[in-house]
Amino acid sequence: MMATGETGFDDVAFDLISVQYHSLKAGHDYGQYVRDAKNAGRDDIASFFESVMAEDSARAARCHELLKDLDESRMPDQAAA
Repeated sequence: MMATGETGFDDVAFDLISVQYHSLKAGHDYGQYVRDAKNAGRDDIASFFESVMAEDSARAARCHELLKDLDESRMPDQAAA
């Protein structure tokens, strides 16, 4: 049985949701950072922010996969259907 935190959700699911949310939020913010760097003529910095944005996008996608797997492992009868 998984531990349940103060939120009423088990800690693992809450943690994955939190990481996914913050990764997606950061990705939105980084878009502005890329524009700022390009406007400043700093393509090297823009490239850095684009890399960070891609990493966060991959992180959010991985969280999504893990959440799906976590959900399926809790309901094996429904996951097979």
